[in-house]
Amino acid sequence: MSHWADEAFFYHIYPLGLCGAPAANDLSSVPEPRLEKLYKWLDHISGLGANALYLGPVFESSTHGYDTVDYYRVDRRLGTDDTLKALVDGSHRRGIRVILDAVFNHTGRDFWAFKDLLVHGEGSAYRDWFCGVRFDKRSPYNDPFSYDGWNGHFNLVKLNLSNHAVCGHLLQAAKKWIKQYNIDGLRLDAADCVDINFLKQLSSFCRSIRPDFWLLGEVIHGDYRKWVHEGGLDSVTNYECFKGLYSSHNDKNYFEIAYSYNREFAKNGMYEGIPLYNFTDNHDVNRLASLLKDSRHLYTTYGLLFTMPGVPSLYYGSEWGLEGAKVKGSDSLLRPCLELEQASFNAAHPELIGSIRRLASIRKSSRALCRGAYRQLIVNSEQFAFERRDGQESVVVVVNASAVPARVELPLQEAAGAALIDILNNNEAFRVNRKKTTELTVPPAWLRILKVCA
Repeated sequence: MSHWADEAFFYHIYPLGLCGAPAANDLSSVPEPRLEKLYKWLDHISGLGANALYLGPVFESSTHGYDTVDYYRVDRRLGTDDTLKALVDGSHRRGIRVILDAVFNHTGRDFWAFKDLLVHGEGSAYRDWFCGVRFDKRSPYNDPFSYDGWNGHFNLVKLNLSNHAVCGHLLQAAKKWIKQYNIDGLRLDAADCVDINFLKQLSSFCRSIRPDFWLLGEVIHGDYRKWVHEGGLDSVTNYECFKGLYSSHNDKNYFEIAYSYNREFAKNGMYEGIPLYNFTDNHDVNRLASLLKDSRHLYTTYGLLFTMPGVPSLYYGSEWGLEGAKVKGSDSLLRPCLELEQASFNAAHPELIGSIRRLASIRKSSRALCRGAYRQLIVNSEQFAFERRDGQESVVVVVNASAVPARVELPLQEAAGAALIDILNNNEAFRVNRKKTTELTVPPAWLRILKVCA
């Protein structure tokens, strides 16, 4: 059964950064509707061809958004319930669906239930809301008890998701978000650390309210099927291909990304038929333009992103080739405040955005690229070709990472005389010969997207 996300192209925004919010929340100021800044971005997002928006954390937090203080309140640095509702409504009017970050694995130390624990200690009614609470030792913050922090970060307090009251608190928050803001889905932060039984409960609960609700899990390592099948999620972040997309270019080794595509998507592949969430950068990793050794490979990398199986995502600013890398462990340069007009005017790669628009448009118009099966055709160190097929539609993608044109011979299943129309490059036409192959030249650092016509 098809789902709206099968044809989705996500634009990812980290609101606290893009909107220029203060790094720390004083938890007392009058709300500032900084989310309104995103209105002008909606037309830009739609113009790119994106039809889905992933908004990073928007609920009350102490600093970066992943240290939640209140799941039921929009972060005062971004606005109010009305501010968020108006932004979602504005997105929907433009045909853009919206998913929000759900940080259900941990809270910040300013979370109200944890503050009660700090005050009342063993007498707190919320002592069992958190994992690993012990009163025979002190925490790294010198609290009169210890507790589990996420991944060793004790400013992020791990929630006890086997506690019925905790689960109820989080489920009711999700219900509010669906009912009040009319969102279309959630991205579950640190889903690989979240209790799988809670994920099942969350999935069932959300879909009882909205059957087409989409759930994406952040998963770094492991077998993705554990979360999609057992956890009832629709998709997870494809970190395996994130790495391969840039390093296969840097190392002149398309065998790396081809191996991942085959392992994940080919017939009988591990994730065949699972629409993984594909990306080239995000709020946690260095920008693609900073990862690639040769900026010409921005074009071939995005070519692969928009033609591989799964759901493509673009991180705000990367459509202009914006650079950004972690410095001394800080993510601040990955999450900049941007002004739309200035970012466009100062684009390091002004032609890139046009290529992304074309790639997004081609994907949107092709059932094969949105939903089709995957089959590898050829792979060399700097050339890579594969087929996407759905029913009667077949599309062949040929990528050349070399600095010079590459002559490629494609083995095909079509009968001799069948035409291949390059829908990316002025509808150039090629023919299948009697050997059931097609010979063609691919320009340097570019690709061909060939629609097969009988």
